[in-house]
Amino acid sequence: MKTLAVLFSLTLGWTSISFAATTMPEGDAAAGKSQSAACGACHGADGNGASPFPKLAGQGEKYLYKQLLDIRDGVRDVPTMVGQLDRKTDQDLADIAAYFSSQERSGGHTNPELLALGQKIYRAGVPDRKVAACIACHSPTGKGNDPAGFPSLAGQHAQYVADQLRAYRKGYEDPAGRTNDGQAMIMRTTAFGLSDKEIEAVSSYVAGLK
Repeated sequence: MKTLAVLFSLTLGWTSISFAATTMPEGDAAAGKSQSAACGACHGADGNGASPFPKLAGQGEKYLYKQLLDIRDGVRDVPTMVGQLDRKTDQDLADIAAYFSSQERSGGHTNPELLALGQKIYRAGVPDRKVAACIACHSPTGKGNDPAGFPSLAGQHAQYVADQLRAYRKGYEDPAGRTNDGQAMIMRTTAFGLSDKEIEAVSSYVAGLK
C-alpha cells in the first residue's frame, strides 16, 4: 500500500466541512494494525514515517477515515490510488484510521530563523491578504479539531506541510489541479495569499508544535 502516501498528500486538504454527514463505524485499532502493515514502508509502522511522507500517527481518527473513504469511493481523484482500497470495507478503513490515530506522533523542530514569522501567520494570519489565522481551525497547539474535521498539524514534517500549501496555492489558480469543492476552497484561498517565504515559515512553525 505504498501509494497510500499519495492519499495523505491530500489529508492536509484540512477542511472537511461535509464530514458530519458521514457515518463512521467504530474502529478497532488492533485490527487496523494488521490492515495497515503494508503502509509502513512509507509512513512507518507506527505512522511516523520519514519525510517527504506525512506522519499519520496521532491524526484525528474521523479525519483519516474520511480521507480513506473519499479515495476508495472516487470522491477524491488520485490516479495513483486507483484500486488500492477497492477491497477495503468501511470497517477496514475505520480500523486503519483507529490504529494510526492511536499512535503517538513524534516531535518535530522549528527553524529558529523562521519562528517569529511562522508564529505570526499561525496565530494572526495575514489580514491584508485575507489569510485567516491557522489557529482558528487547527487549535493553539496544532492538535486540530477532529469532531469538526480539522486535522492535527503539530509535529508534521515541515516539507510535507509546505508542499501541500504550495499545491493548494496552485489549485487556486487552476481549480482542475485539486479537488474542486468547497472543502478545498478554504485552503486554496488561504494558501493563495501566502508567499513562498511565509509558507516555509508557517510550515516550519507547525512542525515544532507539541
